[in-house]
Amino acid sequence: MSPDAQRDRILILDFGSQYTQLIARRIREQKVYCEIHPPTLDIETLRAWRPAGLILSGGPSSVLDAGAPELDPGILELELPILGICYGLQLLAQQQGGLVERASEHEYGRAQLKVERAHPLFAGFGADDTDGTDEKNRKVKSVWMSHGDRLLRLPEGFEVIASSDHSPFAAVAHRERPVMGLQFHPEVTHTDGGAQILANFAHGICGCTGSWTAETFVEEALVRLRAQLGEGRAVCGLSGGVDSSVAAALVHRAIGDRLTCVFVDHGLLRLGEGKEVEAAMTRGLGIPLVTVDASERFLSALAGVRDPEEKRRIIGRHFVEVFDEQAQRIEGAKFLVQGTLYPDVIESVSVRGPSATIKTHHNVGGLPENMRLHLVEPLRELFKDEVRAVGRVLGVPETVLGRHPFPGPGLAVRILGEVTRARCDTLRQADAILIEELRRAGLYDEVWQAFAVFLPIQSVGVMGDTRSYEHCVALRCVSSADAMTADWSKLPTELLATVSSRITNEVAGVNRVVYDISSKPPATIEWE
Repeated sequence: MSPDAQRDRILILDFGSQYTQLIARRIREQKVYCEIHPPTLDIETLRAWRPAGLILSGGPSSVLDAGAPELDPGILELELPILGICYGLQLLAQQQGGLVERASEHEYGRAQLKVERAHPLFAGFGADDTDGTDEKNRKVKSVWMSHGDRLLRLPEGFEVIASSDHSPFAAVAHRERPVMGLQFHPEVTHTDGGAQILANFAHGICGCTGSWTAETFVEEALVRLRAQLGEGRAVCGLSGGVDSSVAAALVHRAIGDRLTCVFVDHGLLRLGEGKEVEAAMTRGLGIPLVTVDASERFLSALAGVRDPEEKRRIIGRHFVEVFDEQAQRIEGAKFLVQGTLYPDVIESVSVRGPSATIKTHHNVGGLPENMRLHLVEPLRELFKDEVRAVGRVLGVPETVLGRHPFPGPGLAVRILGEVTRARCDTLRQADAILIEELRRAGLYDEVWQAFAVFLPIQSVGVMGDTRSYEHCVALRCVSSADAMTADWSKLPTELLATVSSRITNEVAGVNRVVYDISSKPPATIEWE
């Protein structure tokens, strides 16, 4: 990493908030690199990381609870800008002599923030000259609160810079040191101007210049990959989606034809996907590709399995076994390349903090301990849109970069219950109709992710003049910026009617179509 880029980064200590990844996402949007680490990170490691600033996330704990996560007091002695958010604010206050109490009424949802005085955090809010004495000049913003404790007394040296009706200390700052805290969550889209607040912290307070770009990432990743892989050969488990395609393109740029991509047809692909992948990789990018038809192997292993976590483990294990078998045929192959992304890691295991585990991901769960190949994950620290930006730098075709996300376990996690070849074929046809109609309506690129789900239930219907008792397909279309949160897409009813009519008429065994209107959270995007 270049000296400029090394200074241009922020470290986040995760106290368990489900919003922590959104903080990282907002900082990355400012072209400032950041990482999430647990609050147990030792101070020497923190010093060696040399961040330009430090953010303390929110969390589900109360600072009043026994055993609640704490902050190393030595961190407060560092000459670093520090921003505490929600739990992070309360922890900062308590550990410096302030008083926190359990609130008689929890404050969840929107609140009106009144900026009391000028502060660099609120630059651009139109309140730069506000001194708190003129009620008419106080800038009001709608912000998102989510806390059960409240700050009752400020530590010495701190002052109020913003308040709300129920939080007199909604934003505070030290008078002399660059230490500040927010009771609300600036990282969520519900907070007006929240991204501006985090941008002000990164640029105005921490002095970051925005030097972390897709181009710099590629340059630095190539150096790391060449050092990691040396003269060895690598095999990439290619799915044809954005993540694995960009990972393959990056490693190919680093080591050339010493990379061989293995595309495994596990019988869980979308309609026509195999041919599309072969065309994009071989003709589009010139990457050596081996195609393996292992559909019978995977479907046999999945027979009778209904638990989604077990499905993932089975698929992950067989993927590695197939790669291992193929790698043995490639002289000198020592490495396995995967397109693991940052949300994959965060949602799978709490490797960097106490955030709750959502599900096991196929890229980071289920790999055997005795795996012969060494794992290479060049995109592990990136979010999806950052991967697309890197792909454009590498010349990956837009037809690949624009594809909707597709899970590594494929249709196995879009078929609730047992996976069979017949169910896969049914789902493939329904899914293809949905995507075809979205493209025809010019809405494919407006939707983050769209797919069909096979439900293992049957319901009564009438087809022709005959009673039917067939299966149900659910349609899932969501809008999102980063997949950490998502809302269901408000598609035209005429489009949904067309899709439903085509599926029930063209797909044998389906007589009912429903539309999923659940947001994330509380639901996830995938059904399993």
